[in-house]
Amino acid sequence: MSDWNGRTAPDAAEIEAMARHAMTTLPPEFREAAAQVAIRVAEFAPEDVLDELQIDDAFDLTGIYDGIPVTEKSISDQPGGPDIIWLYRRPIMDEWASRGDVTLGDLVTHIVTHEMAHHFGWSDDDIATIDRWWE
Repeated sequence: MSDWNGRTAPDAAEIEAMARHAMTTLPPEFREAAAQVAIRVAEFAPEDVLDELQIDDAFDLTGIYDGIPVTEKSISDQPGGPDIIWLYRRPIMDEWASRGDVTLGDLVTHIVTHEMAHHFGWSDDDIATIDRWWE
């Protein structure tokens, strides 16, 4: 059994580092475009986001893509900011603890992959292929 004395839960910077690592280990054809997507970590999704998605429990949302998918961008778009993947630390930690069958790094990687799917316009089959990339 591991000695858990003196250990603390990963903070936002550590979750962000895991997410950035996941993005740098995407298949080569996606890495450059993925590098253009910002990563932000907050404790929970803001109320307006939860309301828009009709989510009652903030623990039910671990991450969200905020931007215009590559498949929908045009030269006439005037972006208000970068595409962002938001990760919500407390729901991620809660899911990780309740599952008990996955490493925290693998869970963050899975969430980043799912949110990158929205950015790239990937299908469910594409997501499964990317998930297998890390196995």
